[in-house]
Amino acid sequence: MPQNKKIGFIGAGVMGKAIIGGLIESGFVKKENIFASEINQELANKVSNELGIIASTDNKKISSDSDILFICTKPFIIKNILEEIKNNINEKTLIISIAAGVSSETIENCINKPVPVIRTMPNTPVLVKEGMVALCRGKHVTDEHIKLAQGLFEQIGKCIEVPEKLINAVTGISGSGPAFMYLIIDALADGGVKKGLPKKTAIEMAAQTALGAAKMVLETGKHPAVLKDEVTTPGGTTIAGLMTMEERGVRSALARTVQNTVEMADKLG
Repeated sequence: MPQNKKIGFIGAGVMGKAIIGGLIESGFVKKENIFASEINQELANKVSNELGIIASTDNKKISSDSDILFICTKPFIIKNILEEIKNNINEKTLIISIAAGVSSETIENCINKPVPVIRTMPNTPVLVKEGMVALCRGKHVTDEHIKLAQGLFEQIGKCIEVPEKLINAVTGISGSGPAFMYLIIDALADGGVKKGLPKKTAIEMAAQTALGAAKMVLETGKHPAVLKDEVTTPGGTTIAGLMTMEERGVRSALARTVQNTVEMADKLG
């Protein structure tokens, strides 16, 4: 059970702290079983004070002591980190990486042992425990490893497994998607402001409406098109708005937005 496993974090920045905080608050993992390392003692002390866990600057000790090791560093330094800790990792250690653009194969090759590596892409709403996390399994990962990782990430949102070849498609929807949703919320709010609503009120209404609509899709299991039709009465206000969206090409613009994002991720990769 994860409650009894030692979980280490190399790097405890915004995303790392969000994951740690979710695990602690949920009670899914005992606080005393979570450790973190940072690049200097000042940052380590800050992490320790904020989260109430043991934090240090010793990457090697964190790696040796962990059953599950999260790699939460910037992508451009991950190879140096792995070179530093590879002799402290044993073949039973589950590596979970959130480093964008770094393949599971790259991590496996750096460690040069048959260790299980799971590549992940969490998005920023993990900070409010409504994240979307995609998992990609390396060649030594078992179903049990995936189940364990899903259990951890479900403390901060939803979690799905995808083939690693589709990771850039994930970027297009859930990785970059929050920015697209913020623009939509802001645009809906501006429409309300145009008709006299205070901006703060309009933003709150638009954001809550987006949240509620998303929960309807997730919790009812109905196709978005079906839910759309359930709101739309003949000759009413909603169909007038939907027709405007279709005339202005909103549907095709959003679909193309995702496609362009994926294509850029492919180029960067």
